[in-house]
Amino acid sequence: MDQSISVGIIDNIKDLVYDVATSYAKKLKSTYYADIRVEVGEAQAAVAENGSERYSAQDYSFSFGVRVLAGKKAIAPGYFGQVLGSADLDNISEIIKNGVRHAYQRALANAKRKAQAKKIYGALAEGLHNAKLAHIEVHQDVVSADYEIDPRSVRLSDLAQYVKEVSKAMTSLSNEVKHTFTSGITGVSRHLFCSSEGASIDQSFALTQGMAFLVAQSDKGNQELYDFIGHQRGWEVLERGVDEEYIRNPDFMTFSLNLAKDAIELANAEPLKSTSKDVVVVTDPHFNTLVAHEIVGHPTELDRAIKMEAGYAGRSWLLKDLKQTQIGKQIASPLVSAFSDPALPGYGHYKYDDEGTPAKKVVLIEKGIFRGFMNSRQTAAIFGVKPNGSYKASDASLVPLIRMSTTVFAPGQRDPQEIIKEVDHGYYVVGHRIPSISESRENFRISAMKVYEIRNGQIGQLFRNGGITSDSRDYFMNVDAVGNDFRLYPIPNCGKGQPMQAKRLGNGGPTMRSRAKLAGV
Repeated sequence: MDQSISVGIIDNIKDLVYDVATSYAKKLKSTYYADIRVEVGEAQAAVAENGSERYSAQDYSFSFGVRVLAGKKAIAPGYFGQVLGSADLDNISEIIKNGVRHAYQRALANAKRKAQAKKIYGALAEGLHNAKLAHIEVHQDVVSADYEIDPRSVRLSDLAQYVKEVSKAMTSLSNEVKHTFTSGITGVSRHLFCSSEGASIDQSFALTQGMAFLVAQSDKGNQELYDFIGHQRGWEVLERGVDEEYIRNPDFMTFSLNLAKDAIELANAEPLKSTSKDVVVVTDPHFNTLVAHEIVGHPTELDRAIKMEAGYAGRSWLLKDLKQTQIGKQIASPLVSAFSDPALPGYGHYKYDDEGTPAKKVVLIEKGIFRGFMNSRQTAAIFGVKPNGSYKASDASLVPLIRMSTTVFAPGQRDPQEIIKEVDHGYYVVGHRIPSISESRENFRISAMKVYEIRNGQIGQLFRNGGITSDSRDYFMNVDAVGNDFRLYPIPNCGKGQPMQAKRLGNGGPTMRSRAKLAGV
């Protein structure tokens, strides 16, 4: 690792960035607003395959991004982003100022074309409003990273050895294990946000993640299985595990061996058969993590709903246009509530988003009634609502998007075991694997790690290669029981935008019971 790049760089350039945002940018004519984001990260990672070390490395990240709102006859945004290295440190002031000038010129060009389009196209250009940002309270704050074992204190050789030992233990578990792949990453990052309004927010984050993948094969068939553990904490996440109120994971070795045992068991199970009619399904918190992510989280991101990214990522069944939305309407059983809350622990946690808006809990579904969307300052201004702190980028050099934080189904009051005991005949759907979602998220197919048959309230035969499929509204409306076993899990690779921004997010929920078709062979 180049030792000249560390998160301590932020201490050296914080005053400079603040001065450029509050003084230099405001001197550019016709500028209404500007903000600058700088991110620095230090991380190390290791990969093992079939019990042998495959790869290990230490690296840093260093980038900045600028947004300027400017224009004469119209106001429009302009953006600029750049990935930096150690050679840029001596000239960082001019590099950031140059970025501001680029963003400013792009804003002017955008504003000019917007004004021309309004003249040419008349009523067809009514949607080309001036870019406005809804009001927020301006903050100056420093937020520290949370960890017990500093990721930077871990020797790369120790990380590589541990990941190799986990892979070797999985490989040695049974001759039915044919392939294993494990990876671990641990690091810290620091994010600085300064705006022409006077904001100066310095947030630090720790992150540690483990991933295990394997292929098991028996005389009956084969099974691929993979899963992740991760948290915004230090090396203790992999070495000792996590035992918090909502996040409970064993150490990485135990986690991976449990996954391998599941894969072996599944390789010896019968494949699940599809059904043409709905059946009773009880879904566990791990499975509902992906349901919350795909069917609640993404369609309630307002940039998707108002079709700012429809060409690439799709739309939302919750909003047809600004006058025809599902806000205030029943879209689920009264037992179903859902929300997005950056205050919850895990990957989705933060105190401020990437435009300095304080993070807020956003109620999405309240007792079956749809309440609203996650937004940015610009989309909040379009809707005439308050910003709720959901504007995030995966790197400072990229334009932020509206991203869910920790989006979950709210817990209920029922004992999960009692929910299962009430089922005469149905299926217990455990763990999520792969989603297949319609363009507007109005229906879905999500595969599970394991599916068990339920007969007379008892969990019975295990099936592999199964999942469920349903219309989203029908599925939510049919929920008739919600458990009290609320859990959070990491989603490590959520993709959105073009160019693609892969981001780590948190999701979760409790056990739930509804009706859906089985999706199998």
